[in-house]
Amino acid sequence: MWYIYTMEYYSAIENNDFMKFAGKWMELENIILNEDPEKQKAIFGVFLILYLMTLIGNFLIVVTIKMSQTLGSPMYFFLFYLSFADACFSTTTAPRLIIDALSQKKIITYNECMTQVFAAHFFGCMEIFVLILMAIDRYVAICKPLRYTTIMSQRICGILVILAWVGSCIHSSAQIFLALRLPFCGPNVIDHYFCDLQPLLKLACMDTYVINLLVVSNSGAICMVSFTLLLISYIFILYSLRNHSAEGRRKALSTCTSHFIVVVIFFGPCIFIYTRPPTTFPIDKMVSVFYTIGTPLLNPLIYTLRNAEVKNAMKKLWCGKV
Repeated sequence: MWYIYTMEYYSAIENNDFMKFAGKWMELENIILNEDPEKQKAIFGVFLILYLMTLIGNFLIVVTIKMSQTLGSPMYFFLFYLSFADACFSTTTAPRLIIDALSQKKIITYNECMTQVFAAHFFGCMEIFVLILMAIDRYVAICKPLRYTTIMSQRICGILVILAWVGSCIHSSAQIFLALRLPFCGPNVIDHYFCDLQPLLKLACMDTYVINLLVVSNSGAICMVSFTLLLISYIFILYSLRNHSAEGRRKALSTCTSHFIVVVIFFGPCIFIYTRPPTTFPIDKMVSVFYTIGTPLLNPLIYTLRNAEVKNAMKKLWCGKV
């Protein structure tokens, strides 16, 4: 079910300065490893259902939070942007994978490939930053309850989200800057189902040691530092809960558990992919499918099934509409 992307030049270069024009005339042709039509249809059906469920689940959360008057706290303000980022993140890879499952000729241009690199890192980084903001919100709500409304005011939350957008743009711009500097001496093959820096580095006709270090120091550092900060915040939260009542501990743990589950299933694959030397393993594609398609699907399920306020708001809003 995995995809191979083949890069090849379709235009002749008039002079011998090949490296100058490398990547400008290349296209990406992907071929499914398993050419069995029945299995291709199964792949199409499975991923189409998963993608539609992802869009519907995140759309329901976005609309519910926007329309409901009971979900006006900062936690749901951040959850709104998390669901939006999830839907966009999944959209960067899933539609092409679904379409290519039934296509005989699978073409993606070089510019589309670079756009996919930028979009995947932009919305993926946005999701990381929003998860950090949600952890900050829970820390302030549990550890500094008397100052919660002052610290997490609507103005402060808005500024934090803007900073998350800006930070995501800076990260993805750095990634695309590195990708655009790679010279390709085609034809080449990417053993992956979407464009990312790691598989592209294997195709570059240059020493990629320094660029790989930059990738690890950028994407890898963001994953590791963010995950470490989130773990530290939960340690402080758990430590402070010892002074709360049994009911307060139960409610706080219920909310934090949902958030922690999302953090683990998202950061685990990201750390595995982006914080290691430029080596590939057979499991890489499965891990990538999990965090690009599986995680955006699981997030709305986790937050709705474990959150009574969201479930009640959905019942009031959508049952009333029906």
